[in-house]
Amino acid sequence: MAEHIFERLARERGIAVEEMRTIISARIEKGWNDSDPEKREQWRKIPCSGEIPTPDEWLRYAVEKLQEEGREDLLWRYPNL
Repeated sequence: MAEHIFERLARERGIAVEEMRTIISARIEKGWNDSDPEKREQWRKIPCSGEIPTPDEWLRYAVEKLQEEGREDLLWRYPNL
């Protein structure tokens, strides 16, 4: 089975996958509540099923944006996305 990017990031940092997801969630929440309205607006473009994007929703959105912009080259280190 392919390694998920969050598993790889956690392994590279020597932490548990749940800790990695917690770190990503905290960063999403920080961006979502940023005092800069332009930054908040960018975060609110991420489609999500709840009030705030999950790490998986954020990842899906980020990959889609990179693909739309023709920047798949930035994903070469993570072939299992």
